[in-house]
Amino acid sequence: MRVAILGNSGSGKSTLANWLARSANLAVLDLDMVAWEPDPPAVARSSALAEADVANFCITHTRWVLEGCYGNLIETALQFQPFLIFLNPGLASCTAHCLNRPWEPHKYPSKQEQDANIQLLLSWVAEYYTRDGPLSLAAHQAVFDKYPGRKVELQRVPQLNPPETEVLAWLR
Repeated sequence: MRVAILGNSGSGKSTLANWLARSANLAVLDLDMVAWEPDPPAVARSSALAEADVANFCITHTRWVLEGCYGNLIETALQFQPFLIFLNPGLASCTAHCLNRPWEPHKYPSKQEQDANIQLLLSWVAEYYTRDGPLSLAAHQAVFDKYPGRKVELQRVPQLNPPETEVLAWLR
């Protein structure tokens, strides 16, 4: 089982990836961990290095799920023929999820520091629909549309507790 999850910030990618990882014993990769240099301040890594890390993860693990908003990094993973899930629940849903996001200790030293960046995150989420480049809705839609493998676009956040029938079918 291999799964790649693509979508805007706040679309539920991490929640779904972690649920799938627990449910199906999958290695999990948050693409933020390869897209950025590890030490503050936030500095983007070169695309070549990030793409190499994604390919290495996909080669090293036979069963995996990865998630992120980086269209180019998802494209790297698609050469390994995963099930592609495009989460596209809309601005209101993504905004609500960002406002209720639990602390991400792998990204921020404290919940307070994470919350201090909320307005920047909400602006980023809103710009998804109009910006250009691999982090945009247009790029995500293009990646999804051209992928010939097994895929699904969800315009809602899937229910995981209890898991809906469609989600359970993904585990087969």
